Amino acid sequence: MRHKEHSNKNSIKFFSISRKKVFRIFMLLLIFSSPVFCQTLSLEEALANLGGELEFRWDPFFNSGTFVNGRFEASFFSGAKGEFGSVLLDRRDIVTLPLPYLENGSIHFPQLFINQLLTAYNNSYYSNPGGFRIGAIIIDPGHGGVDPGTVWDYTVNGQNLRIMEKNITLRASMLLQAQLRSTYPDKQIILTRTGDYNLTLEQRTDVANSLNLKDNEIAIFISIHANSSFNRNARGFEVFFLDPTQRRELVDRSLHEGYEEVIDIINELLEQEIATESVMLATYILRRLDEAVGRSSPNRGLKSENWFVVRNALMPAVLIELGFVSNREEALLLNTEAYLIELSNALYKGIVDFITFFERSGGIASIQ
Repeated sequence: MRHKEHSNKNSIKFFSISRKKVFRIFMLLLIFSSPVFCQTLSLEEALANLGGELEFRWDPFFNSGTFVNGRFEASFFSGAKGEFGSVLLDRRDIVTLPLPYLENGSIHFPQLFINQLLTAYNNSYYSNPGGFRIGAIIIDPGHGGVDPGTVWDYTVNGQNLRIMEKNITLRASMLLQAQLRSTYPDKQIILTRTGDYNLTLEQRTDVANSLNLKDNEIAIFISIHANSSFNRNARGFEVFFLDPTQRRELVDRSLHEGYEEVIDIINELLEQEIATESVMLATYILRRLDEAVGRSSPNRGLKSENWFVVRNALMPAVLIELGFVSNREEALLLNTEAYLIELSNALYKGIVDFITFFERSGGIASIQ
């Protein structure tokens, strides 16, 4: 039923590897004749060589791995035995190393890969002790002004009651903003609209993509909506994230001429990180919604969709459907302050869960 978030326009903006600053690409000279080049380690041996400081996460969907702790991360795609490739360090620097590879169901790590990783980690300990953090939360109340979203009329106690999506989304967003500002006075908590006026889809994502963030900061994007269906019995809440197969151009190639051979790989690594973090953000929010209102509203689950605002927000992003205005019972709930407070509390807790995980883990989500 929903069509309002789709757009044929393409207003993608770019960011550099640091997500706000120009990234530094450098190549390490490797000595092929060195005995260390030929040695490989098991995962257990690799972790032991790294001193037990780093946690390893493997994503079988992307065949990618990440070594991470609160102040460092190194991401890579596995290759063939003996293959060299790019490793992304701290979402900023590129090194070319012999890649880990899969063999007989196990992952193997070249000793040189682990040695260089340990060197980079030790350098990162002194240069980036704070680790990655969420610097901004953009809350996008759907619709507004001449675009009311879904609208339904009901008769209550003999009087007509018109319920409009744009009012529901703005009130829930304002409640959510107030809670997040209280908890995170050091973060930017931004509403794309603060009143009853209309924004284009491009303007909404431009707010998110134009933020001034530090090198170790990212933003997250939360778009809030209410649903509608020809089936008047349809009810429930759901959370959307970008289809993991969707690919975007995240790196501005014009800024990094001379490094074209690694841009595709870096773009893919960044896409994978954002996609994984979006799924984790959606998972936390859905879980909290289910806890808060699952007894009165069905949990319709996690879903992937190429909504415009999710696709064009170049950061972890989700779109939340709070319920169905086309269902009388749910619409009357959505029209009450008490129920919107319950919903906003759930959204708040889900976002806090994600921020806590992100800032403790160093920025890579891992779905178990």
